[in-house]
Parts: sequence; structure tokens; C-alpha cells
Amino acid sequence: MPRGDLFPEIVPFETGYLSLDNGHTMYWEQSGNPQGKPVLFLHGGPGAGAGSVHRRFFDPRFWRIIIFDQRGAGRSRPLAGLTANTTPHLVADIELLRQFLAIDRWLLFGGSWGSTLALAYAQAHPGRVLGAVLRGIFLGRAAEVEWFLYGLQRVFPDAHAAFANFLPEDERHDLLAGYLKRLGDPNPAVHTPAAQAWSMYEGSCSTLLPSFDAVAAYAQDRSAIGLARIEAHYFEHQLFLPEGGLLAHMHRLAGIPAEIIQGRYDMICPAQSAFELAESWPGARLTVIPDAGHSALETGVRLALIAAVERCRALT
Repeated sequence: MPRGDLFPEIVPFETGYLSLDNGHTMYWEQSGNPQGKPVLFLHGGPGAGAGSVHRRFFDPRFWRIIIFDQRGAGRSRPLAGLTANTTPHLVADIELLRQFLAIDRWLLFGGSWGSTLALAYAQAHPGRVLGAVLRGIFLGRAAEVEWFLYGLQRVFPDAHAAFANFLPEDERHDLLAGYLKRLGDPNPAVHTPAAQAWSMYEGSCSTLLPSFDAVAAYAQDRSAIGLARIEAHYFEHQLFLPEGGLLAHMHRLAGIPAEIIQGRYDMICPAQSAFELAESWPGARLTVIPDAGHSALETGVRLALIAAVERCRALT
């Protein structure tokens, strides 16, 4: 798909690795304006990792763009590592990165699981958040996980059949358990095909219209194992979210402005969650894209995201 409306491709002016606990090492980078207003990009999944295209949502002349790969994802090590990999660990990692980079407050930008993590971080450290631009809202509730595992067959029966039929018939009553068993197997001949099946299912359902590029990106071995293994691990543990879920703690975000961008036909993260989040957040502005699904790179979504970030220039 054409992406000429994104900002030009850039390279980081600084990259590094930050040592964490329990053997984890986190990749981070900075690009754009070193003296600019800080914005933190939070990738999806969990486990998907970030890429160079994600720098392009931000005007590099104005923004100091910070991107990192969450524990076990992308260029962080160990790849797909599950030890001490929980939402509270990721929130602590973000705060450690903020302190390491000597940033006082920053704008949060995240979609899908990135929106979940942005909310969790903002609720833990509201004083460090200028505002938020969130897309494809996922609140990590049981009904949302159930929809991903089973409900999607109502709209994508072919993609769901491929996902379910990867498992033996006697294991299809509990798809998560069947995939967890294979994704946790140390043998690449076992976990790699399972990761690809999981990731291709997600990629196939992520756009309003079929996108070969989206499916191919999800199917790459390294991307697939990080996404599938970590995502299944988080699903198994109810996303490691606080009791009552994220909506129960929205009072902590009083006074923090937000832009919520939601594809009307987002099948990975249906629009109900975005509406419920906007209702519980007086400082939020909800924009529904009438002809888009889940992907940040669908035309209407990416244009709305860029416009939302531009509106955040004035935040202080």
C-alpha cells in the first residue's frame, strides 16, 4: 500500500541495549530531533517488536522519537523469553528507560497491545505522561481474548479454520492450551510452525481488505515466534493486569489528554473497547475511521494517527 503520507525514512541518531533483570536485555533507539519533544512508541503483540516504519508517524524535525522492543520481542534478548515477562515488568522497563534517557515527561503512542501497555504505564506513572495517542484499543479483558481465539471465526471462518485445524482435532476445544504446548517446546521443528500458524491468523484478520504484505510480515520466523509465544503467555495469565482491569483505574488519568483512533471494522480489537475507554476518559477524543480494520498502516488510520500526533505538539 502507498505510504507517501508518512514522514520520510530516517535512521536513529542513537541506539543501545539496556540491561534488565533476570537475564533480559532491552533494545532502544532515538531518532528525529535530539532536543525535540519526547514521544515513546509502544509496539503491539505483546511480542511483535518495533520496526523502522514506526519512526515515520512523527515529524523528525519536532519530535525526539524513542522506540524500544519489549522483553523478548524484536531485537531484545533473549528472543521470546518468558521468564519475568509480565506487564508490571514492562511498565518498570519503560520507567527505567525514561530515567536512563533523562526524560521528564513524554507522549505515549501505542496501538493494540501498545495501547494496553500505554494505559498500564500511564496509570502507574501519570506524572510522567504528557498525553497519549492510542489506536485499536485492547483492554486485555477475558471477552477480548475469547473473541480473538474463537469469535473471529464469525467474520474470518477460513482464517480461523486454518488456525484451529493446525492442532489435532482432540485439542481444538482449547486452542490456547494446544498452542501453548507447542510454542513452549524447545524444538524449532515444533514451535516454529505453531508460531507461524498463530501469527498468520492474526495477520490475515488485521486489515479491512486482504493484504499479502501484512500476512507475510507476520509470518517471518523471528517475528512469529516472539509474537505467538509471548502473546499466548500473556493470554494464559489474563495479560497480567491489575484487579478490576484498566477501566477500574482510569481516575488516575484525570487531566491527561488523549487521542483514540479506532478502525470501525477492526476485527482483532473490536470498536466496543475504544468507545468504553473514551467514555471513561474525559480528556480523550475518539476518532472512528469508517473504512479501516486493525492495522496502523491502513490509509485512514495512519492519516488520523499523524494528525493526532500533530495536534499533540502543543502539550506541555
